[in-house]
Amino acid sequence: MADQPQEEEQFYKSHIFVCTNQRPAGHPKGSCAEKGSEKLRNYMKVRAKELGVAGRVNSAGCLDRCELGPVMVIYPEGIWYSYRDTADIDEILTTHVVGGGRVQRLLLAVDQKEPKP
Repeated sequence: MADQPQEEEQFYKSHIFVCTNQRPAGHPKGSCAEKGSEKLRNYMKVRAKELGVAGRVNSAGCLDRCELGPVMVIYPEGIWYSYRDTADIDEILTTHVVGGGRVQRLLLAVDQKEPKP
């Protein structure tokens, strides 16, 4: 009888894609970069290392949701967040990436077209 294939171990526990797209000034959708996503991504990379997160934080080109931004998507779950500051990033890293939960107030719905108030 042949050996059953074993489930492969993932290289990263999580993979975070942070939109750092830059559109021209005045574009109706705006851009995540103009909302500080590059600086916040850099902070996230440092904090993830400090927390020992078994994951990767990457810049992404346009994720096509800049009007809700800055935005990120976390895989393997495919969960989308909008965030504003380092406190939001800390909460996402500790609650979602480390703890396996969700930060409900920052979640983006699949069909969401307008930012949360």
